[in-house]
Amino acid sequence: MSTIEVRVATRQNEADGICSYELVRVDGGALPAFEAGAHVDVHLPGNLIRQYSLCNAPGETHRYQIGVLRDADSRGGSEAMHDHIDVGSVLRISEPKNHFPLVEAKRTLLLAGGIGVTPILAMAETLAARGAAFEMHYCARSPEKAAFKQRLGESHLRDLVHFHYDSGDAAQKLDMAALLANPQADTHLYVCGPQGFISYVLDTARAQGWPAAQLHVEYFSAAAVDTTGDQPFDVKLASSGKLLTVPPGQTVIKVLLDAGVEVPYSCEEGVCGTCLTRVLEGVPDHRDMYLTEEEQAANDQFTPCCSRSKSKVLVLDL
Repeated sequence: MSTIEVRVATRQNEADGICSYELVRVDGGALPAFEAGAHVDVHLPGNLIRQYSLCNAPGETHRYQIGVLRDADSRGGSEAMHDHIDVGSVLRISEPKNHFPLVEAKRTLLLAGGIGVTPILAMAETLAARGAAFEMHYCARSPEKAAFKQRLGESHLRDLVHFHYDSGDAAQKLDMAALLANPQADTHLYVCGPQGFISYVLDTARAQGWPAAQLHVEYFSAAAVDTTGDQPFDVKLASSGKLLTVPPGQTVIKVLLDAGVEVPYSCEEGVCGTCLTRVLEGVPDHRDMYLTEEEQAANDQFTPCCSRSKSKVLVLDL
């Protein structure tokens, strides 16, 4: 996959544990255009690839901006960004990808938890520029941990953005059930943040009768999966008929790569969809956060970076 060489033009502390990075092309040219909700793959030292949402105003092509939380449970990506990437650092990134696009709606409700503000911020600025009807709610543990407060306090956003802090008094905390009561057919909801926050929002929305088609979500990481009952299974390569055994404790993608079968991959958590592979026979055990429930039920594709098999053999279109 082709990449773009960029240089870190600025690095700024946006909140406790959160830094923003402004990226510009090394050759001085324009970057590919993007829309709100898009992200880029960032190639980091140690052969790590991580996805970060673009949070600058869509339409800008002279720069990209990303925000990165230093995660206490980092698998290496956020530590690399915070400890080793500074002004002047040169990185390789992908072109923007968008699995979290805005759709046309009479009214839009934006919900951000913690670092999940990054794609939501770009959405808020896009909707404000269009003069569209929307409101945004930003939940954080404390004011010190809320990023981009200055931008969200600009005049074109100030009256539409509401902050809620775990550390504050009860009056300012978000009453999710009240906010999501009486869903309207012309209102769409977007949520991004930690797994627990997303689950709370979606569970509340579904309980209030929100249709799935009006709920849009972007996950930063996959939910924990109990792997104690995992059994071995085989994957069969349709092109050659070769059988490869996937033991417990190993992923399909690792077994494929060890056998010399090249499959593009990135997040290794079933979040980004880079490794999505067609399934010709068999029933996958879906463990990703990328496919919709309907797409998973079709059982004609899966994410080999994290998903397994319910059948003894999966025939892959490889």
